[in-house]
Amino acid sequence: MQQLPRKSTDFLVPKTCGFSIPKKSKDFLVPKTCGFSMYPGLSIIDLGLYLEKEKILVFSDFHLGYEEAMARSGVLIPRYQFKDTEERLKKIFEKINGKLNAIVITGDLKHEFGTINRQEWRDVNAILNLFNEYTNKIILLKGNHDPLLPSIVKRKGLTIKKTYKIKNKLMMHGDILPEKDVKQEVIIIGHEHPAISLSDGVTTEKVKAFITGKWKDKTIIVLPSFNLVTEGTNIISDRLLSPFLKDVKDFEAYAVPEFDKVLYFGKIKDLQT
Repeated sequence: MQQLPRKSTDFLVPKTCGFSIPKKSKDFLVPKTCGFSMYPGLSIIDLGLYLEKEKILVFSDFHLGYEEAMARSGVLIPRYQFKDTEERLKKIFEKINGKLNAIVITGDLKHEFGTINRQEWRDVNAILNLFNEYTNKIILLKGNHDPLLPSIVKRKGLTIKKTYKIKNKLMMHGDILPEKDVKQEVIIIGHEHPAISLSDGVTTEKVKAFITGKWKDKTIIVLPSFNLVTEGTNIISDRLLSPFLKDVKDFEAYAVPEFDKVLYFGKIKDLQT
């Protein structure tokens, strides 16, 4: 597991804007007005990816209804998921400070596969109402947990898409590969719930992370989950599920230990030693 940097404050996200993943790691040390450049116009803002020119905010894997699903299976956990999710989203929206052209969810807005529990009905509708305060366009992409999501969102006049394309970017859930050749340069997915286990030598903590690398000749960006009950899959040691992520040793990782902070950890292969 990876140890925290000696001077983690060196990696704090600027409070005035998002954090952009550097295209080359050396660029990380070069201050810019709104973060650091990974791919032109893409910024990390907490657990969301912001398309600056398009004014589109992308999230993934909320898994609303997770607590009730766990209760049904006999695991009782405190029910704070939606409250915490709502508060964190509002901080993100305040940071952007303006109307968004769209909000995109790259799948798994709800948790249960074959049913809709009461918490899902309530929380999915509530989160869509929240999104509508900041945008007039909500784009929902189909995740593997979403076969019954249309039954909830159709009341809001929304449908579920397999993919969303804008300019040189393709967005999809990430549980299956594209059916056709991808013409876009950048692929944005969720599904994997990437995280990193961190240790200071005494305690260990798993934190959510973005990872980015190459799939074929495309740049791929994997978003962390917005399920605040669990952190996700440890990309350093766990088996990854997405067919896009067969070999991630040359991917770069960016952990988000708390709101408004990003830690750059370099390549995953260097974390595995």
